[in-house]
Amino acid sequence: MSATLHSPLSSSLLSASSLQLQERRFFGFAAQSAKRSSDFKHKKLFFSIRASASSSSSLDAGLSTELDVVMGYSEIVPDTVIFDDFERFPPTAATVSSSLLLGICSLPDTKFRSAVDTALAASECYTIGNSDDRMSCFFDKALVNVGGELVKLVPGRVSTEVDARLAYDTHGIVRKVHDLLKLYHEIEVSAERLLFKIPSTWQGIEASRLLESEGIQTHMTFVYSFVQAAAAAQAGASVIQFFVGRLRDWAHNHTGDPEIEAALRRGEDPGLALVTKAYNYIHKNGHKSKLMAAAIRNKHDVFNLLGVDYIICPLKILQSLKESVTPPDEKYSFVRRLSPQSAASYNFSNEELLKWDQYSFASAMGPAAVELLTTGLDSYASQSKRVEELFGKIWPPPNV
Repeated sequence: MSATLHSPLSSSLLSASSLQLQERRFFGFAAQSAKRSSDFKHKKLFFSIRASASSSSSLDAGLSTELDVVMGYSEIVPDTVIFDDFERFPPTAATVSSSLLLGICSLPDTKFRSAVDTALAASECYTIGNSDDRMSCFFDKALVNVGGELVKLVPGRVSTEVDARLAYDTHGIVRKVHDLLKLYHEIEVSAERLLFKIPSTWQGIEASRLLESEGIQTHMTFVYSFVQAAAAAQAGASVIQFFVGRLRDWAHNHTGDPEIEAALRRGEDPGLALVTKAYNYIHKNGHKSKLMAAAIRNKHDVFNLLGVDYIICPLKILQSLKESVTPPDEKYSFVRRLSPQSAASYNFSNEELLKWDQYSFASAMGPAAVELLTTGLDSYASQSKRVEELFGKIWPPPNV
């Protein structure tokens, strides 16, 4: 079975080997692979995959793999440190982020480092007197320059991270996205190829509403509660990303979250239950949002998420799915657990169908979402600050 994944969203942190491998494939570079920096030990590369016709050619007639079957229900996004299976799983989409910029700056011989150096040579940033504002200008230019290179490499969309330090400033987020979009237009990248990754605070969701009304696509992240997902869907967000395993981890070590405890009483995994409920809500109410499930821990998670739009899957699980041959009589025993048909019969309470204001939203989030959202924002903000501090040390760059 052959399948192609079209324009999926993904989050990419490119390691040294993966960056150079892409350059060799796309540009014919003959440079040897550089030794990986220790900075990349815990970084992730998220790329959506397309199964080639040859991926199952060695199987007996009538047989398929679990991966083939799963890809018939959802678009799969490999989650890996080094993308060393490039030919079988070519990338189709990517994300440019503060973490990616930090990684690029540790690899001076990559094509992407040239994009950063060019950003640091931007004359319009030179005249900014305040050093913090000047570094922010360089930061935006670097994000866009690298994003522009990624657009050339992938046929799908490129998501650009919006500074997490603006997470509680609706108009600050909107201004930042407009600034980034203007820079993309200057390098002739159209808005159709772009998404903007925004934290799912109340202010972030309101920013998404304003941006989507202008036709600017948004990608909401750090969604850990139903109220976040429903509010983001009501705002018209293009993509809503959940972290299934993180909610499970929180539930193992904490109590007191009504939404999680309700799922546990029903005998359900809280992360899977949240994605299911959000999916049913979105389809029952006709919202356009696509859902992405991340922090997947095992094949059971994948099977329980069949039908969700995107699944970010660790390479080890992908390899296991690919190596598991499914006889014809078992191939269709896989159940699509998420479908518009099942969503139509799902019953929501009157409270769950309401539109929230800022105060009811905050009270409905629950302690798990509040804690996990705060942790994510702190991490992203710290990375952004590190990028600006690094730029301050290397600016102006040599040989530009």
